Amino acid sequence: MNNIENFINGLAERVLNGEKLTKEEGLKILNIPDEYLDLLIKEASKVRETVFQNEVEFCSLINAKNGACTEDCSFCAQSSKYPTPINAYPLVPKEELIEGAQKAVSIKANRYCIVTSGRRATKEEVEKIAEAVREIKENLPVKVCVSIGSVDEEDLRLLKEAGVERVNHNLETSEQFFPNIVTTHPWKERYETIKKIQKVGLSTCTGGIFGIGESDEDIVNLAMTYRELNVDSIPLNFLIPIPGTPLENNKQLTPEKCIKIIALFKFFNPQSEIRLCGGREQNLREYHDKAMEIANCLMAGGYLTRAGRAPGKDEKMIKRLNRKLITQGELFGKYKQKPVQAET
Repeated sequence: MNNIENFINGLAERVLNGEKLTKEEGLKILNIPDEYLDLLIKEASKVRETVFQNEVEFCSLINAKNGACTEDCSFCAQSSKYPTPINAYPLVPKEELIEGAQKAVSIKANRYCIVTSGRRATKEEVEKIAEAVREIKENLPVKVCVSIGSVDEEDLRLLKEAGVERVNHNLETSEQFFPNIVTTHPWKERYETIKKIQKVGLSTCTGGIFGIGESDEDIVNLAMTYRELNVDSIPLNFLIPIPGTPLENNKQLTPEKCIKIIALFKFFNPQSEIRLCGGREQNLREYHDKAMEIANCLMAGGYLTRAGRAPGKDEKMIKRLNRKLITQGELFGKYKQKPVQAET
């Protein structure tokens, strides 16, 4: 057995025993030669199996408010600063928010996320979303999440009272690289929002996007930040270059690199959900099944401004991998033992 095999073997046991991998080891994972990819997947899958067994969760979203965003995120079609061909519209009516939840249930999603564009939802928008959430929770068997920007504690408490269980707020990339892709708000604002979400006792869903020009060190730094924050769910997105945005000419990542990123986040965050999201189809390609051996969640039914893979294909993949799809608001993985508690 050579040095690379020696390094990979035992990674699962180390992290499951509570050992924290170093930044140097994280960089090593991202640069493992491709011929050792199957061994890396096997070891990362041991971590997933220990925490989440064979369970898989689908989540679904509604693009509840689209475009006209004043922020300048370089990868995003919704920024008003870039000439992208999207249909901008204000917050959709309550009936559409409820219909979106019904569609989520119909594709066997266990979670439904209401997403709005912009730096933060207004007080009026938050109240309207809360009203819809109350009705959804009364009538549909689905967990409700929101992704509505840098909201304050008052808004978070209102949403929690209405029935929201989780808030998505992505850091996107490392603190060091963030100014290269966003200049209209600071990384620290996003970080502090995550702390607020945790303070009021809501579950945290916070991830990143890769292929935006970041270095391997940036990727490891983000994984280490989420380990420090002890977030519940980490959605991993892979860039789909969008015409009109500053990153329109970026080359897509190789499937092998994507697998190494997914494994890295699993090793650095063994207790967290790893959720495959935007760009998974285009970037993972023939490695989609292999990625799912490490991950335990999928964004199904499409993304904010791009269509995704047909949910039926994802369901067939789950059956092919002999995994169990959790539906109808079921708990799974560590949440069977770890309810979210607000700070006192």
